Amino acid sequence: MQSFQRNAYRIWFLFGLPLFSQGAPDWQVPLTSYGHPDLQGIWTSASVTTLERDKALGKTLIVDAEEARQLERQSVLNVLTEADSGPSDPNRPPPADGDTDAGYNAFWIDPGTRLAEINGGFRTSFIVDPEDGQIPYSAAAGIAFFQYGQDSGYDGPEQRPLGERCMVGFGSSGGPPMLPVLYNNNYQIVQNENYILILAEMNHDARIIRLNDKHKDNIFKPWLGDSVGRWEGTTLVVETLNFHPQQSFRFAIKHSLYLPQTAKVIERFSRSDRDTILYEFTVEDSNAYTQSWSAEIPFRKTESPMYEYACHEGNYALPGILGGARREEASN
Repeated sequence: MQSFQRNAYRIWFLFGLPLFSQGAPDWQVPLTSYGHPDLQGIWTSASVTTLERDKALGKTLIVDAEEARQLERQSVLNVLTEADSGPSDPNRPPPADGDTDAGYNAFWIDPGTRLAEINGGFRTSFIVDPEDGQIPYSAAAGIAFFQYGQDSGYDGPEQRPLGERCMVGFGSSGGPPMLPVLYNNNYQIVQNENYILILAEMNHDARIIRLNDKHKDNIFKPWLGDSVGRWEGTTLVVETLNFHPQQSFRFAIKHSLYLPQTAKVIERFSRSDRDTILYEFTVEDSNAYTQSWSAEIPFRKTESPMYEYACHEGNYALPGILGGARREEASN
């Protein structure tokens, strides 16, 4: 199929013929004025599908519509959001010591309500390889997780996750790979002949992908890695190297991901129909994983605007977190 796409692109380039999607035969992949497939717009990846599969589902990647509705009803995110979506009681007492459920309500949560749908099948995980839908961590990755847990603390802001510090979005929402989290799962794509810009709504992270370029020297380690793209037919292929060392551990309520600075992420963006981009990625690192692993996520077009994210380094939550740690230390 990839060779077909490449040949179709060459035919269009030579003779000005339209390009057609693999899906609807009457739909053409839109092109920019300079002939590149047009990925521009605002897209959402919100879904209750998780990166890794519930182990109880084994190797079942695709379910039918009836099974999908049942899994959606059972989704912890849907259950919690529905149970806690009412207005907050202004007269409620403060949370008790040790109470971890101190959020005011679930109004701000927007993780999606449906399983991801690709080619008419509903996905139980984004991971498609390995077949069990799990990240194939190596023993070295297990050691890295353990060391992170030992070192992570409350001695200063540098020990706190980047999301708490408002440096980048949490849970790898800015990517790569770009993963949906609890809310702000929108992306705006802008492109020209030489660059693709992907603006993540979460923490307004902006990835600038250079087209047909070489990677910078590995002494440069941007927060979102060093991304270089190329067109293969109607698919944008992006390779990212040289990840920032503080981006190795990416946590969200829906998933946790260890991606060391030595990893390579290969992404593929393909317009599958008028309202969908199929986002595919493969992660490689021979030390962190026993094999490379791959996932697929549908990005759906949305007419909703992108809102400015309010997180900033002056956020009073971080001083509160550190102040609470100092008080706990004083009481021990």
